[in-house]
Amino acid sequence: MNIFILSVGQNIYSTKRIYDEAVKRGHDVSVINHNKCSIKLSGGKREIIYEGENIIDEPDVIIPRIGASVTRHGAAIVKEFEMNGIYSTARSLGILRAQNKVRTLQIMNRKGIPIPDTVFSVNPENIKEQIELLGGAPVIIKMQEGTQGMGVMLAESKKSAKSIIDTFYRMNMSILLQEFIKESNSEDIRVFVVGDKIVSSMKRKGLDDDFRSNIHRGGTATKADLTNQERIMAIKAAGYLGLPIAGVDLIRSKRGPLLIEVNSTPGLQGIEAYTKVNVAEEIIKYLEKKCSTKNSRMRR
Repeated sequence: MNIFILSVGQNIYSTKRIYDEAVKRGHDVSVINHNKCSIKLSGGKREIIYEGENIIDEPDVIIPRIGASVTRHGAAIVKEFEMNGIYSTARSLGILRAQNKVRTLQIMNRKGIPIPDTVFSVNPENIKEQIELLGGAPVIIKMQEGTQGMGVMLAESKKSAKSIIDTFYRMNMSILLQEFIKESNSEDIRVFVVGDKIVSSMKRKGLDDDFRSNIHRGGTATKADLTNQERIMAIKAAGYLGLPIAGVDLIRSKRGPLLIEVNSTPGLQGIEAYTKVNVAEEIIKYLEKKCSTKNSRMRR
């Protein structure tokens, strides 16, 4: 296979791991900085220009590693490859949906995937009502677009919640409110989905003074044993967003598992370190299977 990894840098841990495993298995691999790609549309034809060359026909598959700061441009590059018949491990629409927490939760709620009770509004005049819709404080306040635990706050009283929400509204920032699941005990579960199976999962635990469980915020993790319900939820969630490769985040509550987020560019460093699973190899093996199936259909 000729594989393009869309990433801003080859030395980023996850990019390097995928690159190394693909090379080890005998594939041609290029790291393409999507920020340096330009799209040219003319006369019904499409081109992706990178370092002066049109690369749109070169890869067999692409692996997007699109960061939050350049989601729209990155998704546009992915879309052009898609329209040219190139297989992607994350569809462009899925990347955009996953980056927007509200859109993700809307889809999950419509599909019957359990989520925490959630409220979002742009009306600064009914903040008290928004808080009451979740049963009062404490509440979780999240920016609609954010990663690695950034832009996530716990308001322990109505007064502090009102102050934080009012500040965000005045800054014209999009937020959502969620119920605080106390029994989750600052823990969540990251489930790594590849294709239609789960290749690894870990339970993340936040610091004693931090309700957030993200490892990038100083938390730790252990290998997680999933229930059948959790496994089904994770696979379905990734599929509903059009993400063959995804990191699905769940928390455990008295009502059962609840989905809190889906990541279209899940990191490999934490989950490989804590579970000892070669996730990068699983990604390449999945792509080998997809390409083999595609080639078999073309020969028929």
